[in-house]
Amino acid sequence: MTNLALEGLASAQHSAVHLEMRDAYQPSDPDFIAWQNGKRLDPAADRSTWWRPFLDAVAEATGRGVSMRRARIVSEPVTDYIRYEHDISFTNVAAGELIRWLPRRRAVDIPLPGADLWMFDGSSVLFTHFSGVGEVVEREWRTEPAVVELAGSAFEAVWKRAIPHEEYRPG
Repeated sequence: MTNLALEGLASAQHSAVHLEMRDAYQPSDPDFIAWQNGKRLDPAADRSTWWRPFLDAVAEATGRGVSMRRARIVSEPVTDYIRYEHDISFTNVAAGELIRWLPRRRAVDIPLPGADLWMFDGSSVLFTHFSGVGEVVEREWRTEPAVVELAGSAFEAVWKRAIPHEEYRPG
């Protein structure tokens, strides 16, 4: 989680949405590598064993009434990274985030922006540009009405079709 996204979440008054469209992110992430090696988070364990600083920001925002939704467009069969994200998403849900999953084949007729995004209060969009292997290259704030409209309409179309986290089974 970047400082820019944390800043957006901290200043959000009503809503924060996150659209993820890649099948793999940051392959060098130590938590992902640990998961690949068999480490699993236990939802029944003490929260301190799986709570992350990002989840503090989510809990703070949702606690003050900010609606936080995340939608993930995924290819099926899913990659190991998507299995990892699905496996650890209970932590985000525990912090107050709503998550849905949309198989990519069900998104083919949705106009989508070319990069993953965060949108705050329907007025500003933070795009994240990745390298081909999923490392962050650059982040970019945009506030032009046409860009915000595209991001918002794309997110809402994905959200409407997507499967709630509790019901989605990675294929």
